[in-house]
Amino acid sequence: MKPYYSKQVIEHFLHPKNLGKLKDADGVGKVGNPACGDVMELFIKVEKKNSKEIIKDIKFYTLGCAAAIATSDMACELVKGKTIQEALEINYQDIVGELGDLPPIKIHCSVLAREGLKAAVEDYRKKSKK
Repeated sequence: MKPYYSKQVIEHFLHPKNLGKLKDADGVGKVGNPACGDVMELFIKVEKKNSKEIIKDIKFYTLGCAAAIATSDMACELVKGKTIQEALEINYQDIVGELGDLPPIKIHCSVLAREGLKAAVEDYRKKSKK
C-alpha cells in the first residue's frame, strides 16, 4: 500500500525550517479555508538590493493538517532569497512537486500556501506606498 504522504511532506511537517513569526515583517498574509479549517499566516522581510526587492526572510504560522504545514514550509523554502517577482511566479504545482506529490484531497493546501504568499506581498506593497 502506498503511503498517504511522501517522505518530503512528513519531513516538512515534523521538522519545519521556517515556522514562526517575524515581529518586524514588511508584509503579512493571512488566508484560510473555512471548508477544512486550515489557517495560514506568512510573514516576509524584504531587502532592496540594486533596485530589486528580495525576500530576505520568510516565516509561517499555520493551524492545520500535516499537508497545510508542509506546504507552508515548502512555499517559504522556494521563495527565500528570490525577488518578489520570482516569488509570485511560483505556483501551487511547484510546491506540490517539491514535496513529492500530495493526495488529491490535499492539493488545496498548496493553493492556500500560494495565496498566503501573494497576500503577504500585497500587504508589503500596500505598506511600501505609504
